[in-house]
Amino acid sequence: MKTVTIYTDGACSGNPGPGGWGAILMYGPHKKELSGGEARTTNNRMELTGVISALEALKEPCTVELYSDSKYVLDALDKGWAKSWRARGWVKSDKKPALNPDLWERLLDLCEYHTVRLHWVKGHAENPYNNRCDQLAVAESQKYK
Repeated sequence: MKTVTIYTDGACSGNPGPGGWGAILMYGPHKKELSGGEARTTNNRMELTGVISALEALKEPCTVELYSDSKYVLDALDKGWAKSWRARGWVKSDKKPALNPDLWERLLDLCEYHTVRLHWVKGHAENPYNNRCDQLAVAESQKYK
């Protein structure tokens, strides 16, 4: 399997409000930037959409080194929360409904198709790829102001 490195980020002006996401996919010498946004959304939905969009852009099963500054996305995957929410019909352990089940369903399916290794990066810090994803996400969110 090919190993692809992906960086993603989401942004939202207000929560909810206009939002955007950005992603960078890298394989060997190849680099591709993706971005998009919505008029009324949340930061967490944009974080999820960035990861989903990047994974959906891959044309075959890959090993993915996924870098994100979103503890919401990374912890829910790494700690098995999202799988537990799905198993309980999108209900969390505290009996409250899990948010964004539509996006989590898509992401969990993609994580079964690809081999995804998760990496947390500090947001708004020294990582040029994370910073570029943030720029893409903010630029998309500003299209809806």
